[in-house]
Amino acid sequence: MKKIGIISDTHSYWDEKYVKYFSDCDEIWHAGDFGSQDIADGLARIKPLRGVHGNCDGYPIRYSFGPTLYFELEQVGVLLTHIGGYPGHYDPRILAAMNQFHPQLFVCGHSHIARVMYDRQRQMLCVNPGAAGIQGFHQVRTLMRLQLDAGNIGNLEVVELGPRV
Repeated sequence: MKKIGIISDTHSYWDEKYVKYFSDCDEIWHAGDFGSQDIADGLARIKPLRGVHGNCDGYPIRYSFGPTLYFELEQVGVLLTHIGGYPGHYDPRILAAMNQFHPQLFVCGHSHIARVMYDRQRQMLCVNPGAAGIQGFHQVRTLMRLQLDAGNIGNLEVVELGPRV
């Protein structure tokens, strides 16, 4: 069993609550728009970090993280990207990867809207942790945690970090 912390759209904003909520996780996944290398380094000091760059990320983030990442963990195929969409409204650029890998878990960011939806057609859970930073239109900063265990995804929780401003 692996406990995963999922975050996105930090836009260079560090909150010590990241340490609080991710310390008991086995890994942290960042779905893009880190904003700075300092954010990636800070998260990697808490737990092992996987991530993708976002549309607002420059270098060195783009050197360290690609636009998409597919991997398997605890017998769950995971596809991670920044601009991905949701069932019925996927970004066309991610459809090829979905068709190639057939993930059971799809994680994206970008919208700043926390969302969990199941795509029955693709038999895939779609997760967007919302935005943990203070830039954007969202009112509440969020992140998520979940567990992967022998092909199962469970114990998903949305954590509210507080108001954006």
